Amino acid sequence: MIDLETRELEYFIALADELHFGRAAVRLSIAQPALSKAIRRIESRLGVPLFIRSSRHVELTPAGKALQEHGRHALNALGAAVRHARRAGGTSAHLRLVLKPGGDAGLLSRILAEYAHQPGACQVDILFSGPADRADFLRDGRADVGLLYAPFDDLDGLAHETLYTEDRVVIVPSGHRLAGHASVRISDLEGETLPRWKGVPGGDGTGPEVADVVQMLQMITVSRMIGVLPRSLVNPVPAGLVCVPVTDAPPSRLVLAWNAQDRRPLVASFVAAATQAAPAHDPVRP
Repeated sequence: MIDLETRELEYFIALADELHFGRAAVRLSIAQPALSKAIRRIESRLGVPLFIRSSRHVELTPAGKALQEHGRHALNALGAAVRHARRAGGTSAHLRLVLKPGGDAGLLSRILAEYAHQPGACQVDILFSGPADRADFLRDGRADVGLLYAPFDDLDGLAHETLYTEDRVVIVPSGHRLAGHASVRISDLEGETLPRWKGVPGGDGTGPEVADVVQMLQMITVSRMIGVLPRSLVNPVPAGLVCVPVTDAPPSRLVLAWNAQDRRPLVASFVAAATQAAPAHDPVRP
């Protein structure tokens, strides 16, 4: 069996991501010659070249691409194992909640206030993530609970409770052809430019890539695209934009999710607080 040390794998992943020895060395906080030596040692141990090098270019070989994919999974799995072990042993006094900026439908303050009254309530650390990885935060232990949107987020392997259900709206500039409509159907959006979400494969978007709702709204304001979102994500509606209900779009559900294998009391306590707080929230209305 060929052994590869965790540190060596971290060196390889950094270079595979950067494809530049200088940038990878800075990222790792090591000298460039030390990184070059480590990569040669890995290649020698595996018996295959991982990179094609030239004076101007660094490129992954097929073997390098395979190690990049599976090596990243291995590092993530190791990190997750450590985090889960520490939390199972009770070494963490904080509960970590992940959500996207503005992705709470106005419920977060109520939930936190309700949780503060729970016996044994601990500090809640709020983590923000991009559009694609909140579920991964829960699966690998970086977060304990998360606010996700169904059916958009992948809930596989996660337990969840629905906190809020709302309609979806199309956001357009005030001068757009749909701006004066009382409502639209999905077919009315045919031919329009929709965003591509950073880190989210597939989708119907053909427009510029955006990383969050703020970027998307800015691009809509300058007429580069339109967007379809849960209504609460654009409440209040920014100046110069109009929201029109999409009558045949599936409703959006804000859910509180957690790892299905996580049965710790601090998670159960937070779930109970969130479900108690949600019915008291006054839903956003058209």
